[in-house]
Amino acid sequence: MKALTKTSFSFPGQTDVYHGKVRDVYFLGSDLLCMVATDRISAFDVILPEGIPYKGQILNQIAAKFLNATRDIVPNWLLATPDPMVSVGYRCQGYPVEMIVRGYLCGSAWRAYKAGAREICGVKLPDGMRENEAFPTPIITPTTKAEIGTHDEDISREEIIARGLVPEQEYLLLEKYALALFERGQQIAKQHGLILVDTKYEFGSYKGQVMLMDEVHTPDSSRYFYADGYAERFAAGEPQRQLSKEFVREWLMDNGFQGKAGQQVPEMTPQIVQSITDRYVELFEGITGDTFVREEAEDLHERIRQNIVAYLQNNQ
Repeated sequence: MKALTKTSFSFPGQTDVYHGKVRDVYFLGSDLLCMVATDRISAFDVILPEGIPYKGQILNQIAAKFLNATRDIVPNWLLATPDPMVSVGYRCQGYPVEMIVRGYLCGSAWRAYKAGAREICGVKLPDGMRENEAFPTPIITPTTKAEIGTHDEDISREEIIARGLVPEQEYLLLEKYALALFERGQQIAKQHGLILVDTKYEFGSYKGQVMLMDEVHTPDSSRYFYADGYAERFAAGEPQRQLSKEFVREWLMDNGFQGKAGQQVPEMTPQIVQSITDRYVELFEGITGDTFVREEAEDLHERIRQNIVAYLQNNQ
């Protein structure tokens, strides 16, 4: 199965298209968008040179499952999934911040803490914490929503409000929703023997209503530990077994790449690509409890086009 790394569609009513790091978004009229989850993979805000077969299908199906499982908490943008790699939904006006919720000290937060930081995004952290230690309660460490070609930047609640990025009452609502979604995600993960460690949420407004956008609790936006053995590994100071994209970042760092100027992306051999696909399948099955079914196609691009056109014709 070849990876789908680019799309070039022209749909009835299409007004624009945006090619993101991972997703291609087709705007349909003033109210709808069609989001194609490609097999591109990014790390350190860099699109890596090789696509990962089935990654788009996995992300799209996990996101749809959890969007449908959290509608009682907050309305969301999703209307339908006419193809395993496609979601169609409302075109929201996105807020220019991403809500990062962390239940444990790890990843970039740990790297900052280890370097001496005791405050992240305005949230004060106590001395003496260890890598992969749980916070007393989850914390929110927002980032700016980067423009094309720029990096997301950490920002505090106070800065967001002071700069007028999000009105105060709306921002407080985003925090409330983010924490409630994270709690639900942790509950679902626990049912499958996993720990939801951290994740990001994006919100927007549609006809005056705050809505959850984009993906939810996927391996591109979240980090999971295996619950079994967590306490023993933590006590021994050993790395946790995890299901997330962090292993890709770690592989890149081990090979001298962190997205900095002049650095070269290491060679992505077929073995590396296959191992990444396998990890994504493992996470899909672990977090959803479902068996992953590979949706084969001789021409992925044409299958997607036909499914989207059929959906649009049936829902005019």
